[in-house]
Amino acid sequence: MEKVLIVDDSPVQAARLKAILDTDYEITIAQTAEEGLQYVKGEDFSLILLDVVMPGMDGFMLLKKLQEEVITQSVPVILITSLSDTRNEYKGLMLGAVDYISKPFHPLIVKARVNTHIKLYKYRKQVEYQSKIDQLTGIANRRQHDHYSAVKWKEAIRLQVPFSVCMIDIDHFKAYNDTFGHPAGDRTIVSVAQMISSHLQRSTDFVARYGGEEFVAFLFGDHADKAFEHLKKIRREVENLHIPHDPATAEWVTISVGGVTIIPRMEHAYASYLKIADTMLYDAKKFGRNMTVWANEKMEQWKEK
Repeated sequence: MEKVLIVDDSPVQAARLKAILDTDYEITIAQTAEEGLQYVKGEDFSLILLDVVMPGMDGFMLLKKLQEEVITQSVPVILITSLSDTRNEYKGLMLGAVDYISKPFHPLIVKARVNTHIKLYKYRKQVEYQSKIDQLTGIANRRQHDHYSAVKWKEAIRLQVPFSVCMIDIDHFKAYNDTFGHPAGDRTIVSVAQMISSHLQRSTDFVARYGGEEFVAFLFGDHADKAFEHLKKIRREVENLHIPHDPATAEWVTISVGGVTIIPRMEHAYASYLKIADTMLYDAKKFGRNMTVWANEKMEQWKEK
């Protein structure tokens, strides 16, 4: 059931809106703008019904704050108001409101407008989700990696916690495609992606298909030794899938992994450490493939074999 937040200082009006909508939606009521702001930061709402005239922070001020916050700016807001002049309507729409409902309101109009904007919100969220997902594997794509890595990198700088970046590549993949064909190659990419993803299940872990048979992943909060061991385990698990490979190059499909762990500071750039991880991947291939090579916080290189 979709969640709707009503922000209104009038208990009577809020209760009436709730009575109109609570058979179709899960309703939360906030009686001040400040309380509404706290609710919307902690829960996922599909729509906010916001009274314009409230003491202290009014609806326009709250709407402006919601538009300034990344986690709330996409939530649609319908303003509830008795203000009928076009200047106030223009102000609300320019601040980001999607619609107006004028008081006294009609239940059927409230239901229709709420239903329309929740449908539009769900459709937009689905389109946004699909734009961030690799269609072949179902994991994140490079676009989502570029966005999410920037967010988590800044968070690691703020919290001063270790951040591990790794690049993963399927070994001898061109030879595999030449031997078994591209459909089999696609199935192998999917199998490897699913194996990696299944071993990165914490909310702070992340993996994306970076291109072709290459993946990028990062771990948040693990020191180098733990991250190194974790990626070694993933490498072994991929080999243990026992996907047949060209006997001239390898018995089974395997991966090579390169990674680096750093406690980032403001002067550090994520792209620089992604490049270091790629260098470690290059070394893993140079040293014989089917191995993990890692750079620790002191930039000392560790080899799996």
